[in-house]
Amino acid sequence: MNTVEMKNLIKKFGSSVAIDNLSLNIAKGKITGLIGADGAGKTTLLRTIIGLLLADNGEVNVLGFNPATQKDELNLHIGYMPQKFGLYEDLTVIENLKLYADLKNVSHDFDKMLEFTTLAPFQDRLAGALSGGMKQKLGLACTLLGNPEFLLLDEPSVGVDPISRRDLIKMVREMITPETTVLWSTAYLDEAHNFDTAVVLDKGKVIYEGKPHDLASTPQEFENKVIDLMGGYNKEESLIAQNYDYKAPDVELTVEADNLEKRYGNFYAVKNNTFKIKKGEIFGLLGPNGAGKSTSFKMMCGLARPTSGTARIMGIDIKKNPERARANLGYMAQKFSLYGSLTVKENLDFFALAYGISILRKNKKVNEVIEVFGLKEYENTKAEELPLGIKQRLSMAAALIHNPPVLFLDEPTSGVDVLTRRDFWNHITSLAKKGVTILVTTHFMDEAEYCDRISLFYKGETIAVGTPAQLKKQAGANDMETAFINLIKESEVNK
Repeated sequence: MNTVEMKNLIKKFGSSVAIDNLSLNIAKGKITGLIGADGAGKTTLLRTIIGLLLADNGEVNVLGFNPATQKDELNLHIGYMPQKFGLYEDLTVIENLKLYADLKNVSHDFDKMLEFTTLAPFQDRLAGALSGGMKQKLGLACTLLGNPEFLLLDEPSVGVDPISRRDLIKMVREMITPETTVLWSTAYLDEAHNFDTAVVLDKGKVIYEGKPHDLASTPQEFENKVIDLMGGYNKEESLIAQNYDYKAPDVELTVEADNLEKRYGNFYAVKNNTFKIKKGEIFGLLGPNGAGKSTSFKMMCGLARPTSGTARIMGIDIKKNPERARANLGYMAQKFSLYGSLTVKENLDFFALAYGISILRKNKKVNEVIEVFGLKEYENTKAEELPLGIKQRLSMAAALIHNPPVLFLDEPTSGVDVLTRRDFWNHITSLAKKGVTILVTTHFMDEAEYCDRISLFYKGETIAVGTPAQLKKQAGANDMETAFINLIKESEVNK
C-alpha cells in the first residue's frame, strides 16, 4: 500500500524545470529518504505533495486526497517541517510546544517529548537562543505532535553535528507508529543508510530508487555510486588557487589562540582555548552544535571581545589592533551574512571594494570568482532569493575575493551538495599548498580527513588535538565519525 502516488509530474518555474516528468510511489509505514543536490527538486516535490505548490502537469494522490483540491482535508493527516527554522524564535521552547499543540488540538503532555529530545532543561530558553541541533529537535518535536499519519521533513539535519543527526533519526524511529510514513529530504548522501528506501533526485528526475544497501554497502561507496549516476566528478585544477595573487607571509605561525575565554555570567562559551597554526596548514575545529566553535571564530576575528586571553593573526594582536589583524583575514560566517537585497554581482562588487581591490582590478576579479564558483546564471539574482547551497558558494567567494593569507571558514559546506563540497575542498587544499592558512569548522566527518590537524571541541573546551590518524587511534576507531562520538563520550565519563 502506498501513501503517495505520483505519475508524470511536471513543475516549471519560468523556463526552469524543477520536476521533470516524475513518477514515484512512497510506501506506507516506511522511512523514505529523498536525496539530492541543492536544486535537484527535493523541496519543490515536497511542497507539491502537500499542496503548497500546484503541478503544471501529472497526477498526485496523497492518503487518498488530491492535494491540489483537498489541501485542507489533507493537512489534518500530515506533519510538515520546512527547510528553514519555522518556529517562533521569540517564544520559549515550552511556549512553542504549547502553541503547536493548541493548533493541532492535542494535550499539553510534553514530558516524554522533552525527555526524549533532551530539551527538558531548556524549556524556558528562547527558541532563537538554541543551538542548531536543539532548534531542529524542537522543530521536529512540534511536527510530531498529534501523531500525523504522514511526516514530511525538509532537510532536518542540515548544519547539524553527527551526534544530533543520529539523535534526529532515532527520535523519528522511536516516536512514530508502525503505520506512519516518513519522507525525509536531505543533501547528505551519508544519511542514505538510515532509510528503508532511498530515492535519489537529480535535475528533477529519479536516478535511483531502492534499498540503500542494494546500491552500496557503506556510506562512502554509496556517495561514489551516486556521483557516478550524476555523471561523475571531474577534478580540475583550482582556478582560484591558480590566480590567488598574494605574497606568502614571512611568519611561520600565522594564527595563534592564547588562552581565549568567553564567559556570559557563570557560563563559559569558550574556556582556555589555546592552539597555534602554521603557514599553509588546514586546521579543523570539530565539535557538536553549541560547543563554542563559532564563538572562538568570532573572538579570533575581532567580532566578539574575549573575556580573557587573546589571538594573533600574522603576529598581530586582535585585541590591540583588530583592524590591522582583520585585514589579513577572509571570513565566511556560519549563517549567511551578505546583503540579501543586493544581487550576486552587486555583493561581490561591494566586498571587492570593501577589501581594497582597485576599481581597475575589481571587474576582472569579480568575473573570475563568478566563473569559478558556478554563479554565472545567478549573477543578477538577489542573494535572499538564492538556494541554500548557492548562498554558501557566494559567501565563500566573498571571503576570498581579496586573496587573504588566512581564511576562516565556519561550516563552509553546510547544506551544500556533494559535488559542490568536493569542489570547495579542491579549492581549499589547493590554496593551502600555496601557503594560505585555513581554519575551518565542519560537521562532515569525511571532510575532517582533509585537515592536517584537528582540535575537537566540547562544551567550550578542547578535549583532543591531533592529526585525523592520531585522533582515530586515540578513539580506537576506523573512521572520523566514530572517533568524534567516542572521544566526546570519553570526555563525559572523565568529567
